[in-house]
Amino acid sequence: MSGLAPRAPGDSVRPWRLSDVAVRPLNFTIRSRMLIRAIAAFVALPGIVAFALPIAIETSAGRPVQHVAIAAAVLGLGTLLLLWCVREFYVAGRGTLAPWAPPKHLVTTGPYRRSRNPMYVGVLTILIGWSILWDSRTLLIYALVVAGAVYVRVLLAEEPWAARNFGAEWEAYRARVPRWFI
Repeated sequence: MSGLAPRAPGDSVRPWRLSDVAVRPLNFTIRSRMLIRAIAAFVALPGIVAFALPIAIETSAGRPVQHVAIAAAVLGLGTLLLLWCVREFYVAGRGTLAPWAPPKHLVTTGPYRRSRNPMYVGVLTILIGWSILWDSRTLLIYALVVAGAVYVRVLLAEEPWAARNFGAEWEAYRARVPRWFI
């Protein structure tokens, strides 16, 4: 038994049409859109700087991997720190790490209690991990260049932006938490 009511004689059978199904457009909530932006920002920014470029540089050089255990520990530590920071931006800051969708609230939780820039520390830790894995002076130089660029960006763009957007809250945070970890 199919569970359908029997047809009465003379009832016409109409073919099934797509319009018979209630089709609702995908209705992303604000939170799910923010999550998509956070993931896209992660892939676009630290994903390229900390993962894609170093891997591309060293795999194209054909170097064998070395010091796997130490490199894995350093890479793991940096990756965990980076992901924790991304989560804090999303949950506490209600934004992403990307300049096009920054946090709406000053993030002072998680690793941001100990450093104003732990995300960059995570990225640089990852770069050092890759350098150890391939015993690569090239990646060490790359990490130093990234560190310099980050330092300049923090001084000239990010800290002034935070001061403009978060005012006294930023000043109090800045007074009690170091820029890096020391």
